[in-house]
Amino acid sequence: QVQLVESGGGLVQAGGSLRLSCAVTGRTVSSLRMGWFRQGPGLERAFVAAITWNFRNTYYADSVKGRFTISGDNAENTVYLQMNNLNPEDTAVYYCASDASNAAWLPGHYRIKSLYDYWGQGTQVTVSL
Repeated sequence: QVQLVESGGGLVQAGGSLRLSCAVTGRTVSSLRMGWFRQGPGLERAFVAAITWNFRNTYYADSVKGRFTISGDNAENTVYLQMNNLNPEDTAVYYCASDASNAAWLPGHYRIKSLYDYWGQGTQVTVSL
């Protein structure tokens, strides 16, 4: 059983930075495909970033490309989301998710919420003007 616990959210001014953490228990993080999703007020949960087995490949939503970086650390068994140059449109609850299966990902599969079988409880990020 994989468990995910997010932390690092908070209130930040536009242009600022935050680093979110997702602590993983039950499996080695490098053996999982991991994703970050976010859900803004009145919006559906949307893909933000993903990282594949052994941290080999990373993928980003167009809206965060160049500003956000996903990474993993085996020693901490944690996945991070470094968020720079934040703007009010980034305000959302951010969720960490994992795909613990061995099924191959086809192109774009990293965006599909239903392919992730474990989810954290979420952490709030609020960006003010």
